[in-house]
Amino acid sequence: MAKKRPAAKTAKPQLKDGEIPVVGAREPCPCGSGRRYKACHGAAASHAVTELVQRPFEGLPSECDWVALRELVPAATIPLTLKGGLPEGVPSVTLVTVLPMAWPALRREDGSVLLGLQNESSSGNLSRDLADTLERALVAEPGNPVAARRVPAEGPRLQDLLDPDGVFEPVVHSGFEFWIPDAETAQASSPEIAASLERANAAAIPTVKLTGVDAAYWCETPEKNHLRWVMPHPEEQLLDALARLTAAGGSSLGEGTKLVGSFRAHGLMVPVWDLPVGYTADQAEEPAARLAERLAKALTTDAPLTPEERRARGGLTNRQVTLS
Repeated sequence: MAKKRPAAKTAKPQLKDGEIPVVGAREPCPCGSGRRYKACHGAAASHAVTELVQRPFEGLPSECDWVALRELVPAATIPLTLKGGLPEGVPSVTLVTVLPMAWPALRREDGSVLLGLQNESSSGNLSRDLADTLERALVAEPGNPVAARRVPAEGPRLQDLLDPDGVFEPVVHSGFEFWIPDAETAQASSPEIAASLERANAAAIPTVKLTGVDAAYWCETPEKNHLRWVMPHPEEQLLDALARLTAAGGSSLGEGTKLVGSFRAHGLMVPVWDLPVGYTADQAEEPAARLAERLAKALTTDAPLTPEERRARGGLTNRQVTLS
């Protein structure tokens, strides 16, 4: 259910050459060694971790969406608002799920900045890594990517650079055309670019953000569809509430759907529901809203779990997967 997360890698700043692979931590290393990236050139980044921040996005607007876009959503963009406004010569800063060649950031020819979210952390504090990349991107020469580096032990976090009152509204895309300005013209003029985008788009799981509840994302896979919902509640409290709903038969999203487990990512829980093939994001909207109401009520209950609820909780706990 979880998608592969691209790992940091330095590359030449040429979109036009047609080579736009997304290098995931579990994918073959581009060096040709035959080993996975995380066990080869990606190992240095993981060994460099000096601190581990469990909730790097805590305090940012829409923390749950940050987690979803980091771990679950293939292609999305979000305009960012900086404290004090944009520097001169930078018309916009946009957070993107991933960039070509897994670049940490890209300063476009027009001076705008794209900041990649799905890269490995060298410091163990993802927020500090991203802030360091953003600061370097703001002063980079237009038309160039920002290379990965080991982040200094002291430095700002995203929480120090972004406006806490800024609106964080993810736009989920079906593909990666946002990589290239005027992608339609570029693809028409370059078969290589068209082929590269086609390869990247083919690997993206179709994903839709629900509108009626926060941080819930529908996705389509060949065998079944899923709803993956990042929730801000403390894990033990949320597990108890979901167990109460499960024991009472109230944890599903309707006929043919089932709460099957959860991810644990960046300090938050991400319950996952299996959905039948053909069950669309639109169909999930109303059931998800009703479930949110039932869950809110269950979260306020502090009575001891019944034996049936304890069994349900044990089942949920056994089906947890930690992503980060």
